[in-house]
Amino acid sequence: MPGIKLTPRDSFDDAYRKFKRQSDRNLIVTEARARQHYETKTEKRKKEKIATRKKILKKLFMLRRYESRL
Repeated sequence: MPGIKLTPRDSFDDAYRKFKRQSDRNLIVTEARARQHYETKTEKRKKEKIATRKKILKKLFMLRRYESRL
């Protein structure tokens, strides 16, 4: 759990920014969203497959874009 140490001169906005940065680094929000609903193995596999396909298509797009400039 993220905890922040404040100095007397820190404003609320500074404290909030520090807390938000720490929670983003620790992936707290992402993990909470993932655990909100139970996900079956087939759903997990399907999401992984879609993510893999997206990565491959993105690499191909960037490669073709780079080649067209040559």
